[in-house]
Amino acid sequence: MMKMESKVAPLDAKLSMAHIYVAFIALALGGTAGLLQTLVRSGQFQLPAGIGYYQLLTVHGVLLGLVLTTFFIVGFLFAGLSKTSGTLSDKVRRSGWIGFWLMTFGTSLTASAILTGKASVLYTFYAPLMAHPTFYIGLALVVVGSWVSGIAMFIHFAKWKKQHPGKASPLLSYMAIATMILWLIATLGVAATVLIQYIPWSLGFVDTIDVLISRTLFWYFGHPLVYFWLLPAYMAWYVIIPKIIGGKIFSDSLARLSFVLFLLFSIPVGFHHQLTEPGIAPSWKYLQVILTFLVIIPSLMTAFSMFATFEMYGRSKGATGLFGWFRKLPWGDARFFAPFMGMLIFIPAGAGGIINASHQLNQVVHNTIWVTGHFHLTVATTVLLTFFGIAYWLIPHLTGRIMTKAMNKLAIVQTIVWVIGMTFMSSAMHFAGLLGAPRRSSFSTYGDSAQALDWIPYQVAQAVGGSILFIGIILIIVIVTNLAFFAPKGETEFPIGEVEEAAEKTPMILENWKLWVGIIVVLILVAYTVPFIEMIQHAPPGSKGFNHLL
Repeated sequence: MMKMESKVAPLDAKLSMAHIYVAFIALALGGTAGLLQTLVRSGQFQLPAGIGYYQLLTVHGVLLGLVLTTFFIVGFLFAGLSKTSGTLSDKVRRSGWIGFWLMTFGTSLTASAILTGKASVLYTFYAPLMAHPTFYIGLALVVVGSWVSGIAMFIHFAKWKKQHPGKASPLLSYMAIATMILWLIATLGVAATVLIQYIPWSLGFVDTIDVLISRTLFWYFGHPLVYFWLLPAYMAWYVIIPKIIGGKIFSDSLARLSFVLFLLFSIPVGFHHQLTEPGIAPSWKYLQVILTFLVIIPSLMTAFSMFATFEMYGRSKGATGLFGWFRKLPWGDARFFAPFMGMLIFIPAGAGGIINASHQLNQVVHNTIWVTGHFHLTVATTVLLTFFGIAYWLIPHLTGRIMTKAMNKLAIVQTIVWVIGMTFMSSAMHFAGLLGAPRRSSFSTYGDSAQALDWIPYQVAQAVGGSILFIGIILIIVIVTNLAFFAPKGETEFPIGEVEEAAEKTPMILENWKLWVGIIVVLILVAYTVPFIEMIQHAPPGSKGFNHLL
């Protein structure tokens, strides 16, 4: 059994790599759109060839927020399950390929609608903006494809549990299943609004759409989506990084408990994105804000666990003093350096999230580019830098190659470039947001308004940061291409950390998924049932569609 698990099986590796290829193609295309956006917002550049700003904005959001993340995560989870729970069966692998092709076809449908100018509705696709039906049908196929893959993962995990009764499951597999449970429950919201509301409306079967219900269903999905991005990063932090640095996992049970808490408190909280929304009673917003703040607990548990691991490792290497262990960390290893910089940046990113979810403070920053700056710290920095760190060992492991010293140095440079670029861009977004600069808008001086003119220097700084980030995208594409096709042949480890010997034994109640999913369902029903009844009872006439965002 151990021999089978020492390396991801070749057929499983092909499935994972297919997802990873699509993810990095999405990064290249979506990143190019992002660069052009920042240049336009600076006022120093006009788009050529009739390309629309909001068309670009939609490409950027959909490719980076949905396609890149979902494909990379599914590929990583399949590899992790194959490594820690045994080679995938033919049936599971076949389901994985069906899911992949459904997602890929759906992505191409959605992309074709955007690129032909028929779906400039941004990645949130708020009604009453109406896209071409293929935009929504494509999104639905991406979600359905991910469900097929997720169910295949559940089947694989259940087989392992059946073969090992009474035993705690491998930590990486446990986390992979928690991530897919989160995704499947969360995507029910976006699937419901797309299938029941958007597709019939865009096809002309119904004349109007209930904007409040569509937006509520989107944000039922939209906030746990952030944790769907974050949980695979946490998987790498908890399980992979300790092995890379030569240390031990601080606590298996703490890691599992943090994932359970993320599941419980990250789904029934969508109203904190709708604090200025009419039609939702303040008491229900208050409840969901409380649940939002509870998610801070597992985040702090993760921070404690990670820095405990780092300190124990440093002490084992002879470090003394309060921060002597810090110097002992392997700063020259890109597999550690990139995720560690992501961890550090998650500190200001998390603080910004607390501000966004606070009712009074939200009034200041709501719908300003501050929110976009926060978004880029969490997803585009914390999550992406960790994904890059994963790619530096996962891709050569799956392709039978090794990362050379030259590529490792380039990866260190790439991380530094990314952090510098994001510091410029995100900081400028935060400051401009505090001055009232709107998000989701092209360059405008609003008739040379004094307030709007104050935003311009910050928008130029965003363009500088965006340009530096684009250099970072070029570098990561060079590295990934090398690791996939040109690096020397060899064996690369799939690093799985061992638990510290003194750690407490893992309570088996954490393996009781029926219990935890049941509690999630109860929390969702408490948080959403009455508000939805009120929305339906007091529904407005509904809105006709608007086809173009000019």
